[in-house]
Amino acid sequence: MRHAFLNAAVLSAALVAFFSDTAQSEQTQLTERKGKTAAQITILYDAFGKTSAMKKDWGFSAYIEYGGKKILFDTGNNAEIFAHNVQARGIDLTKLDFAVVSHRHGDHTGGLNYLLKVNPTVKIYAPQENFGVFGAALPGTFYRRNEALPPDQRYFDGNPPDQLRFGTPWPDANFTWVNKTAEIAPGFHIIALTGKWGADFELREISLAIDTPDGTVLIVGCSHPTIEGIVEAAKAETGKPIHLILGGTHLLPAKDDQIKSIAASLHDHWKVEFIAPGHCTSEPAFAILKESFGDKYVYAGLGSTVVLGPQIIVKAEAGQPAQHAMDAEDYRSYRLALMEGPLRTLLGSGTRRLARAGP
Repeated sequence: MRHAFLNAAVLSAALVAFFSDTAQSEQTQLTERKGKTAAQITILYDAFGKTSAMKKDWGFSAYIEYGGKKILFDTGNNAEIFAHNVQARGIDLTKLDFAVVSHRHGDHTGGLNYLLKVNPTVKIYAPQENFGVFGAALPGTFYRRNEALPPDQRYFDGNPPDQLRFGTPWPDANFTWVNKTAEIAPGFHIIALTGKWGADFELREISLAIDTPDGTVLIVGCSHPTIEGIVEAAKAETGKPIHLILGGTHLLPAKDDQIKSIAASLHDHWKVEFIAPGHCTSEPAFAILKESFGDKYVYAGLGSTVVLGPQIIVKAEAGQPAQHAMDAEDYRSYRLALMEGPLRTLLGSGTRRLARAGP
């Protein structure tokens, strides 16, 4: 009995020391970064999170501060909600160096009108598609001709312009179209891939890979070209291992065995160190990824600020508790947003099954 008591006491002391050292290490890391250039990512739009001041909705947006640059990645689903969340976090969008819009879907582009209202000239990197929502251009010779027709039966009377430009809902936006992977600023890479994993049609999606001393930090919007494909392309582009994946991994259409296989591939084959999934990852995938990555799983709900460094630290919104995994409240808000969000028509009756999945 005495030995059991001593063993319990030793174990208790060890656990106290472990958590005390962990907390002290995280506090030291935060203290060391005070006064230095911010290296962090704040979640501005998602359907789960411990936040009192921000509104949850289906969609994604993140505000990135790294290397002295301020970057907006995606704009969420609803301009009013996006504006509210930006203002609630006190973020000044007029100070952006540039923005990235991952792909054409409305739950990533809905806040563009607000962004352009407050910062009409900001450079926006967007995927190039022949008839894309961000606008496009094709040579005037892209169609077949028939010289035998009379002029009034021919396009442009038989004399087309050198280039045909196609419209966009944001005609005054400063879009830079991306059609291939490239470094857009020192240490900042756009990863451009085409794929249709769980999408409506084949579409081009762009992700952002940041070269850091600890490895590549990879921000993804929806991962339609598959998260493994994006990881492979990012690693080839930067030449560094993936330190962190943050954003939507689009595992909503996947079954549990597929998710387990993907999680194992990311963790064991691609050696991804940390993962902070959100948005379209799905409730079952949140649980499976948490099991696969253990203490390297990062909770990145709405309002959270993910501090970059050798160890990934999460700061919750002021006055809110720090989280390490989704809880019942998160699942409720996530399910509600999924049921009411833009995917309800696309998923049809499957929406209810997906919304009920998970704890």
